[in-house]
Amino acid sequence: EFGLLAARIGPGDALNYVKQLPGGVSKEEFDYFHEGIVHEEMGRIGCPGFTDGLGSGMVIGLPPVVNFGSDWMKEKVCTEVLSGEKRIALAITEPYAGSDVANITTTATKMPDGSYVVNGEKKWITGGNEADYFTTAVRTGGEGMGGISLLLIERSEGVTTKRIKTSYSTAAGTAYITFENVKVPAKNLIGFENGGFFLIMANFNHERWMICAYLMSSIRAAVEQTMLWCNQRKAFGKNLLQQPAVRQKLANMIAQVEAVQHWYEAITHQMCTMPYEDQTQKLSSPTSLLKYQVTRAAHDICDDAVQLFGGRSITQTGMGKYIERFQKTYKFGAILGGSEEIMADLGVRLALKDMPKNARL
Repeated sequence: EFGLLAARIGPGDALNYVKQLPGGVSKEEFDYFHEGIVHEEMGRIGCPGFTDGLGSGMVIGLPPVVNFGSDWMKEKVCTEVLSGEKRIALAITEPYAGSDVANITTTATKMPDGSYVVNGEKKWITGGNEADYFTTAVRTGGEGMGGISLLLIERSEGVTTKRIKTSYSTAAGTAYITFENVKVPAKNLIGFENGGFFLIMANFNHERWMICAYLMSSIRAAVEQTMLWCNQRKAFGKNLLQQPAVRQKLANMIAQVEAVQHWYEAITHQMCTMPYEDQTQKLSSPTSLLKYQVTRAAHDICDDAVQLFGGRSITQTGMGKYIERFQKTYKFGAILGGSEEIMADLGVRLALKDMPKNARL
């Protein structure tokens, strides 16, 4: 009833299925900056495995239903999921197809009555171990992106999930999913047959932006923790803040976090002022590059924080526990939602589409 789950989905039709939103913000007023605050506060907790288990699977798995699902699907699934009655996860990644979404192998064979029979495997699915619904990428046509569809698969006979132990926490419910002759009604198709790839790409924009918001808050907290530590830790007769080499590291940390923060806020403003269709087309490139830069900043900031905290940064308890957790988990952002290498290449390739072929100095 608090509306926290809907707030993590953002502005749009999802808000129709809750009575109120956190902080007394009205549904009409609620925008992507408000949603970003929710993700940022989750990030500040410093326990990404735990907070992912609280609903990150929903944050990326429910939007395709909200934006592209049929009316009955939205009414049923959104009501159940946003009330906390049931859970949903996004099932795209496979053991041998991660960022290479166009080459997934999970199949959905169409039957004479229009229904589908799904067979295949998915891996590293956040929240999948506890999910009741799976927004699933399947192959309904030929090879490549033109043969992919999205199906809403309910946990039923033939659906098996197994918890994967990752480096941040089993609380995230990361799962290996097996679909074995799973019968899925024709009405569970999201969008249209063989048109799923473009829905997946559209959904990626919000997922990547969400990862940025979460990680931005985490790295800002890491900088804050490091500043406080350097103010109290003494070495060679004075605290660390009085050491020029330490101030150089802190300058690097602060400069990187402020730079990506401003870029993030600029893109968030554009999201607030653009229709969803325009966001999908015009913000894919900057969002991809933002994610690349945020995860690079996290890498550099974590490295400096670990060096300044010393042994405490590799100790699970005590004053360095936040940095210890951060250095074990920050790389998740560089992999989930598209690896750094894919983000960098995609961002440039999309930008080049609008570059005149005859452009010269």
